[in-house]
Amino acid sequence: MSETSTNSQGTTQLKNGGTIMAIGGLGFIGYAILFFIQNTTDSFLELGISSHEVSVGRDEIKAFSPSLFEYISHLHIAIAGFIAAAGLATAALSWFGVRRGEVWAWVTAVVVPVLALAVALPAHYPNNFDTIGHLGLIYADTVLFVVGAVLALLGLRAVSSTAGPRLN
Repeated sequence: MSETSTNSQGTTQLKNGGTIMAIGGLGFIGYAILFFIQNTTDSFLELGISSHEVSVGRDEIKAFSPSLFEYISHLHIAIAGFIAAAGLATAALSWFGVRRGEVWAWVTAVVVPVLALAVALPAHYPNNFDTIGHLGLIYADTVLFVVGAVLALLGLRAVSSTAGPRLN
């Protein structure tokens, strides 16, 4: 394969991979919106968590302790905000950095959700909060994001092998 076609293929992989990564970042924002909305509904508990995982709901928590209810509610809102912020950072880095071939943007766009998931996911398993209804959307979005990240990485490697060292 010629250097020009390798570079062209790498550029296409970068654009497509970065776009898929950005869509994955937007998916995290979508999940955050669902998370926020769930806090304001009668179910109150997180998406995919039911009486099978938690024996009380909104009304029982509120009756037991209004201040505990408000505390849990504020945590839901804060977590939704952090998920949305991580999604926005990931989408922006992917769209404006990865697609241009910026290695630092790829590394940061990958590290942000990896760190978030590495901290958040382990707490779900000991108490059986790992339901498909609860984590399924995040798992699906993560698979989409990983496909984009791998495709973009292939593009980064192809472009960097034909372009020589970059100073910016």
